[in-house]
Amino acid sequence: MTLTDLLWLSTAAYALHVIEEFVLNWRDWARNVLGLPVEWPSFYVVNAAVGVLGVTAAMIAQELPAVALSLPALMFINATFFHVLPVIRFGGRFSPGLISALLLFYPLAIACYAVAEVSWAGVALSVLIGAGLMAWPVALLKIRDKPYFRQDR
Repeated sequence: MTLTDLLWLSTAAYALHVIEEFVLNWRDWARNVLGLPVEWPSFYVVNAAVGVLGVTAAMIAQELPAVALSLPALMFINATFFHVLPVIRFGGRFSPGLISALLLFYPLAIACYAVAEVSWAGVALSVLIGAGLMAWPVALLKIRDKPYFRQDR
């Protein structure tokens, strides 16, 4: 399988992950466990953007593999920091998205990196981009209620 094929599969896996999170109420879990002030509209927009990222990654995989690998990097970071580690930290309390993170995200992310022909610098770049993409909506959630950013006044 090529990197392009695996990135298309990763995009589909992300869609399944979003379905799991939605059906099992990730929003309330994130609010109660992680203290993130997330609402469903934000969830929809962020995950739609990840869908666009997935399509983009698959489309540019041959020309810019290090950038395309930002999707599997984001998947690995999401699985680890928003699902696996919180389950461990909070005594086994289930995190919606954990099932697809374990069964789909880790294997596909590993497979993407295994077939990609990139240098260690390319791997590092992909992880930096993936981490930035993961941090961006969280950072925006944290600052949106600060007086400077409020739009209701």
